[in-house]
Amino acid sequence: MARVVVDVMLKPEILDPQGQAVQRALPRLGFDGIADVRQGKRFELEVDGPVDDAALASIHEMAETFLANTVIEDFVVKVES
Repeated sequence: MARVVVDVMLKPEILDPQGQAVQRALPRLGFDGIADVRQGKRFELEVDGPVDDAALASIHEMAETFLANTVIEDFVVKVES
């Protein structure tokens, strides 16, 4: 069984209030030197069978139509070994 990961992040020009809240909290918790925080989503998909071009195309379509809102989010599909 193979694992495919889809990472979804807000596009850089989209405001990220959750990331900003984390960024403001870090110095109060003793973590300094962090200039910016962006929060996203990670989907780990266990795939039956080989992860060939057809499987990756199907996962890419799934990410584009269901896992990510492509108006405000970008996504990356990658196979983990």
